[in-house]
Amino acid sequence: MKRLERNAPCWCGSGKKYKVCHAAFDDRLIMFSDRLIPVPDHDIIKTPKDVEGMKRSAVINMAVLDYVSEHIRAGISTAEIDDWVVKITKEMGGHCAPLGYEGYPRSVCTSVNDVVCHGIPDEKEILKDGDIINVDVSTYFEGYFSDSSRMFMIGEVSPEARSLVENVKKCVEIGIENVKPWTTLGDMASKINEFATSCGYEIVREIGGHGIGLEFHEDPFVSYVTRPGEEMLMVPGLCFTIEPMVNAGKHDIYTDRDNGWTVRTKDGSLSAQWEVQLVVTEDGCELICW
Repeated sequence: MKRLERNAPCWCGSGKKYKVCHAAFDDRLIMFSDRLIPVPDHDIIKTPKDVEGMKRSAVINMAVLDYVSEHIRAGISTAEIDDWVVKITKEMGGHCAPLGYEGYPRSVCTSVNDVVCHGIPDEKEILKDGDIINVDVSTYFEGYFSDSSRMFMIGEVSPEARSLVENVKKCVEIGIENVKPWTTLGDMASKINEFATSCGYEIVREIGGHGIGLEFHEDPFVSYVTRPGEEMLMVPGLCFTIEPMVNAGKHDIYTDRDNGWTVRTKDGSLSAQWEVQLVVTEDGCELICW
């Protein structure tokens, strides 16, 4: 890490001198780096201005999910959900971040039952009683990205499905409780994994959370199967998602060869995911989008 001259303007854009703004912060980062703990670069640490921008984007993202929550039911197609997302996002002045991202063909991800993530909305996919579905919404607004997802249970679902949905939400709540500045992502992840494992579930290894804000996907990659003391240091201003993808069976997955996107459980077991976006603070974290 390159330190600034003490009287230079701080790298965070506050307009203050470095010595009274982030010099002590950088000293602490260097201390952890010397212990071979990965630390975030300055360019992924968010300023108060950035946080406010992400919150404005999140207003749209959460309004979209609220609309879905009010209208989702058996008998509709997942393509209809995509239509709702496009309509509400445009009405509020935002843009659907998934559309065209690395070639993704729709504006939202709708992942039903054994689909882990990246389910593509389809006119022929009709929701029915007993289904569980993850609706993953991502919004771009005035230069900032927001991202969150929720699970929905359609009609009467099996006890197994209900427990999975509820326990995976608990996984995210445990993650939020364990986001603490100057500890590592592995400290948080190990608590999530411990609870998921105690329920008899397994967490997907290959896909996880991510940094977000000025870009749709930024560093760090957020795994939920790492151990305490591993992975990047969480520091005030670091923004990322918590979104463990939890399978009722084994963690193994595969990607649909026909569309190149849809990820499913290899053993056909149910999978569930809730996603929140947060920023690390001086004493924990602040939720930005949920």
